Amino acid sequence: MATLLGRLGGWCARHGVIVLALWMLAAAALTAGTVVLGRPTSNDVSIPGTDAQRAHELMREGFGPGMDPGGTVQLVLYDKDGPLTDEPNKSAIEKTLTDLRRVPHVVEAQTPFRMGGIAANLRIGVITVRMEGHDPAKLTENTKRLTDAAGPVRAAGVEVVPADSSTPADKEIKTGPSEIIGVICAMLVLLFAFGTVVAALIPIFAALISIGVGLGVIGLLGHLVDVPKQAPVMATMIGLGVGIDYALFLLSRYRRLLAAGVPVHEAVRTTVTGSGGAVVFAGGTVIIALSALLLAGFPLMRTLGWITGISVVCAVLTSITLVPALLGLLGHRVNALRLPFIGRKARGAHTPASGWARLGLWVAKRPWTVLIGSVAILAALAAPALGLKLGALDDGYGEADSDARRSYELMAIGFGPGINGPLIVIAELDQKIEDSDPPPAIAQVLAQRVEHTEGIAHVAEPLINENGRSVMIHAVSDYSPSDPKALDVVRAVRGIDVPGANVHVGGEVAGMADASERIAERTPLVIGVVVVLSALLLLLAFRAPLVAVKAALMNLVSLGAAFGALALVFSFGLGSGLVGMDAPASVNAGFVNLYFFSVPIDSYVPLMLFAVLFGLSMDYEVFLLTAVRQAYLRTGDNRQAVAEGLGSTGRVITSAALIMVAVFVAFIAYPDPLVKVFGVGLAVAIAVDATIIRGFLVPSTMVLLGRWNWWCPKWLDRILPPLSIAEHGDDEPEGHGDGRELVGAGGQGKNAV
Repeated sequence: MATLLGRLGGWCARHGVIVLALWMLAAAALTAGTVVLGRPTSNDVSIPGTDAQRAHELMREGFGPGMDPGGTVQLVLYDKDGPLTDEPNKSAIEKTLTDLRRVPHVVEAQTPFRMGGIAANLRIGVITVRMEGHDPAKLTENTKRLTDAAGPVRAAGVEVVPADSSTPADKEIKTGPSEIIGVICAMLVLLFAFGTVVAALIPIFAALISIGVGLGVIGLLGHLVDVPKQAPVMATMIGLGVGIDYALFLLSRYRRLLAAGVPVHEAVRTTVTGSGGAVVFAGGTVIIALSALLLAGFPLMRTLGWITGISVVCAVLTSITLVPALLGLLGHRVNALRLPFIGRKARGAHTPASGWARLGLWVAKRPWTVLIGSVAILAALAAPALGLKLGALDDGYGEADSDARRSYELMAIGFGPGINGPLIVIAELDQKIEDSDPPPAIAQVLAQRVEHTEGIAHVAEPLINENGRSVMIHAVSDYSPSDPKALDVVRAVRGIDVPGANVHVGGEVAGMADASERIAERTPLVIGVVVVLSALLLLLAFRAPLVAVKAALMNLVSLGAAFGALALVFSFGLGSGLVGMDAPASVNAGFVNLYFFSVPIDSYVPLMLFAVLFGLSMDYEVFLLTAVRQAYLRTGDNRQAVAEGLGSTGRVITSAALIMVAVFVAFIAYPDPLVKVFGVGLAVAIAVDATIIRGFLVPSTMVLLGRWNWWCPKWLDRILPPLSIAEHGDDEPEGHGDGRELVGAGGQGKNAV
């Protein structure tokens, strides 16, 4: 593999124009394809085998038109000046109902002047529209058409706010401003790191091409598979971060070789042979972690995992092909357009940073003190994670000016908080019954049992399936979907025992309850698979069992700090408003309440964060261990190797981490709460990982382990394939320095990848 990567890098350097043209053509063609054909998305929020899923399946069978959960849109009406029952308002509403029934795919438009359709104050009402034969992926467009058809009511001075049946996970996510902010922040870091404009632009350009190709592939895949709406934003966040980082490591290595007098094409070949191998292994760990979400038992997470991995694959491919092509084309001009002051300082960038080298020596002299101090700090950072509160992040926490937030608040005021997450109670009957008025006895008994359940505020009249084998009842609880007590109500209703009936409960709250249980069941499996496979990959990379296991376990430590930060900001509410969250309407006014309030975290978020963070943290582990391994093979002194490894990679890893943190912090500015949660968690984890863990914890443990770091049983060494990325060998260019400055972010050798 070392030979293949070296040849690939050399070929790309010699044929830079062809490689550059092919990548730009691919990005342009895929982007054009998505513009012409569209980017269909369809969140499959079903969870096969769960009680809520069975309820939704029964709901679609014979209960009348438009009963598909994705086929209902509600138009919330509000008149602040008077009741909706006034004659001008009533006339406008009737005209609107007529216009709504003419909209394509509408099969029913229910008047607000029905039981449960208008609030007690008579100022808030709901027009319920049911559709059939529409494209579920175009629910937003259909909702807009229905809102436009409500012109007569709007002309009468009544506020009209749409509330479709999608969940917060279905909301479209657009990230343009966050992407721009992230790129600008990354550019500033690169300018300070390299001191030249040309060098700073290379990682940015490579990452943007990578994202363009990745998003194009993901967009076109939407025509073949269900692509979650979160996929583009996740792909952008991760792809932008790793794309810039991988190119940064390669570019740093290349500039050191140029400074040592190595010819351009030979420097490119050597860079890809060594650092390119480290990039391949680092990218592999991210892909493994994301792919493990296939085992989560949640279609949304499963699809999101492997589709997001496409962006990482594109980042790796551009790093080992496009970056070498650019370096071959630019040659020594990579150092062109130096910045004043920064540029002069950067001339010495090819030597290990003295600050990090001194830190490495300091850690090597007092490993026990550093180890104990690091563990204490990390334990303090992770402690708040014990208070992490999971729940449904409903539209009550949405953007203050959004239709979803406004309709949520109006519905809660008019009909109670539970109206925003009604329960769909469906009972499968052992014997067929006939629909009648009044409802059959078993339907009445079921309705009474549901109504008398603690926490239920209201139940609708039971409906009988066309084949007489099931009964459906819509029930409203006393609690909002984000209230943990709403889950207790779901469990209580599911516990109802009516002879001759098998009760199922569906709806948003019930679905979240089932998702939480399924994820809780599968979390140990996902974590175990990720840790084992990542350790195995590191074993192949370094042929050192202890190092592989220790590195995998170290990554779990950074996750504790990330979850601790999430708990502080969202569960304890220490600054939730400062990250741009809008306080729910139930929060009292005042500075403290507006900026410090508790926010639930969706139950599937921690597992997704684990997969993403574990892979990203392993990147820095690979680059640090590569440098330490090279130094050890050259000197045979473990303490010196640890100090040299930290000194030679500290500056590059810090720059890479700053870029990642800048990118993730930029996404916190995005209004979607889910994106904010990911932004905070990713930024904190990377910052902790690149400083406390890689700067103190990992070096101290390696010093204490001594030669055991690189111990490998002979029988294991014989069966492992020769894929090590940090073996010292004879492929270093001769006569170009003393070799010390060549120990950088990536390793090389006769067995290098």
